[in-house]
Amino acid sequence: MPPNITALNTTRARTYVFRLPLFTRVVILAIVGFWLAGLQSIVDIQQWGALIPDEMGLATLYRMNTFPFIHLNIFHAVMNILALTPLMERFEAEYGTLNCLALFFGPLTTIPAFLYVGLEKFVFGNNVAVMGASMWVFLLLGVEAVKTYKVNPNFVIGTYSIPTWTTPIGVLFAMAVLVPSSSFWGHAAGLVVGYGAGLGYVKFLAPPEKILRWIEGKLNLLGRLPHYVSIDQKTYGRFGVLPSNNTPAVASPGVALGLVGSTQRLGP
Repeated sequence: MPPNITALNTTRARTYVFRLPLFTRVVILAIVGFWLAGLQSIVDIQQWGALIPDEMGLATLYRMNTFPFIHLNIFHAVMNILALTPLMERFEAEYGTLNCLALFFGPLTTIPAFLYVGLEKFVFGNNVAVMGASMWVFLLLGVEAVKTYKVNPNFVIGTYSIPTWTTPIGVLFAMAVLVPSSSFWGHAAGLVVGYGAGLGYVKFLAPPEKILRWIEGKLNLLGRLPHYVSIDQKTYGRFGVLPSNNTPAVASPGVALGLVGSTQRLGP
């Protein structure tokens, strides 16, 4: 590859990384941090934070929020970071940092986690633990598929017209074949919630935007936090750039929640 093209690609990659919004950055750092924490031998981080059906109880509900950050090894973590980053960055740019915080530490993680635990315990009678951020990857793929379907319902392969919303299902089965150690049902739970969220069926679980706007203003999050994305994208812009005095304030639409044995990993 010519040196000028290499330099251009490096510059683009650096610019992309520097422009990542706040919540996406925090998620990436948390995944790396938990992997580093798992290198020590005093506490078994995987055992502590994985989603293990038989270990679920009132005292261990934290697992529903910790398992996406914990990975089996560095390869597992890196692959999930590469897959998750563009999807999470796009979601945060559209709905705002505070919404992402509330949703991904709330219904967009706990609902698929409950679905998976329910399937494992009460349908299959298994106790297969899962960990990894690829449940979020499939959830966000579901959201994106619904959005794409509304604009472009079908794509054509040869003489076949295929609905665009089915694309993540193909990815789901391809992942199961190519990486048999991954959790099919963990990924499927994320995808189902993603479809439901994209269609707006879990919209009532979203935090009221009025409250989120009040928090933003009260804490001056736009002024204090670098790379913070305002809820009111049309008013403040992607990174909270205030409009001019001549620009009318336009509220963004409500959050359209458009929403991966021995230990199985979620993702590659």
